[in-house]
Amino acid sequence: MERCAGVLAAVSSLPANQGIGDFGRKTKMFIDQIADAGFRIWQVLPMQPLGYGNSPYQPYSSFAGEPIFINIDRLSEMDLLKQSSIKNLNKFKDSVNYEEVRQFKEPYFRKAFYEFKKQFAKFEEEYQQFCADSDWLEDYVVFITFKKANGMKEWREWPSEMKDWPLFHKVDLSPYENDLFYEKFLQFMFFKQWKEIHEYAAAKNIRIMGDIPFYVGLDSADVWTRREEFLLEEDGSPSCVAGVPPDYFSATGQRWGNPIYNWKYMRKNRYTFWVERLAWQKKCYDIVRIDHFRAFDTYWKIDAACETAIDGEWILGESHAFFDALYQQLPDIELVAEDLGDIRPEVLKLKDDYQLPGMDVLLFRMEPKLLKRPAKKNSIVYTGTHDNDTAEEAYSTYTHNHRIALRRFFHNRGYEERNFHNLLIHFAFDCDANYVIIPIQDILGLKKEGHMNRPGTIGSPNWEWKLKDYKKFSKEIIKLKPWLIDAKRAEE
Repeated sequence: MERCAGVLAAVSSLPANQGIGDFGRKTKMFIDQIADAGFRIWQVLPMQPLGYGNSPYQPYSSFAGEPIFINIDRLSEMDLLKQSSIKNLNKFKDSVNYEEVRQFKEPYFRKAFYEFKKQFAKFEEEYQQFCADSDWLEDYVVFITFKKANGMKEWREWPSEMKDWPLFHKVDLSPYENDLFYEKFLQFMFFKQWKEIHEYAAAKNIRIMGDIPFYVGLDSADVWTRREEFLLEEDGSPSCVAGVPPDYFSATGQRWGNPIYNWKYMRKNRYTFWVERLAWQKKCYDIVRIDHFRAFDTYWKIDAACETAIDGEWILGESHAFFDALYQQLPDIELVAEDLGDIRPEVLKLKDDYQLPGMDVLLFRMEPKLLKRPAKKNSIVYTGTHDNDTAEEAYSTYTHNHRIALRRFFHNRGYEERNFHNLLIHFAFDCDANYVIIPIQDILGLKKEGHMNRPGTIGSPNWEWKLKDYKKFSKEIIKLKPWLIDAKRAEE
């Protein structure tokens, strides 16, 4: 792809009528606006079913979609709901209350499901094709149905017949027939609506970059159904868990709690689970960013009994063996490597051996001597990501002398913008990297109120930031077009 720019914005963060950004008209408005301003990429966060702490990186499945992204108004356009019955929820709030949104949308989903069954003949062909194309669907709907039947408890706490259903299939599913159909209906609607959004973006010349977590959650359909793929004890508990040692984000490291892969087993079956995960991502997105890419080189292994990530050890990863097998099976997949943090040179070599763009975050080198370093052409320059301060938030913490030094650096290169976030964006556009991606919070010039996630912390207010309307965004995004044109990232 030629020199271009994009916007990082979680779907959940976009304006919408029912409390959370979703697959409705206002998301198409976002696509219109970034396309008109000359942007060519929209990077999203994972959209799988949100698990612990509503984190998109701890989902209940690597494949299924999160139902609260289904747009209710679209269901009425499909004659599954009456438009007059639809109300709004927190339409102009600047944060997402996930539980409130779930409780609000659920009755509408149930009504739409009732109508869907009545009108099933109209949808049957498309629905059956979706089911046939989704090998993961049967296991997932059983998993989430059992989970709901057990008060959303983790699968290890279920009755033994349900806990071990993937092994022995001893539970009679006939009493759950309607519940299973309902969960399939939700997945069908999620991917039907997302396909429309994806196609709309393509028509506007916008490519969508998805995001796949390196690890999966312990409390997921993935682990429940594929226990042999992970290092687990006999009762399903992890023998060891994933994380990272002390770093820029946390003095005690991050103990994520995800189970570690059984790479010895995976190697024997040519990494089937990973290939299936990436194949599904490829179907949903144009580009896929692999989070925590460095774990393919070395990963931090923590004994499950340890309470922090300090006492772990580095283990050599699958490296070239994995990517050789992957590209034999998915030769045309387009990947991006999240290669941030304190990493070995071998990580960069692995990335370069497969010509994968890496990430270069400007806020991680906020010193004039570091900013002088040219960006690599095959890389993506970001002002920041969803895991760190916004540009203005970071700037507010700098000393007076630090600010003067930075402004002198930008001034000497011809940048005269008054606001720091605009200086940084303009500078990013002009860099040598083929790709530049700007978080929506930096386009808006937000400070700490726009912070999306603080690594090492769980729950509110992480992942809750939301844009209440497009008034300011519409004005700010179009201002960037002349800079994109000058930087040869957009046409006049």
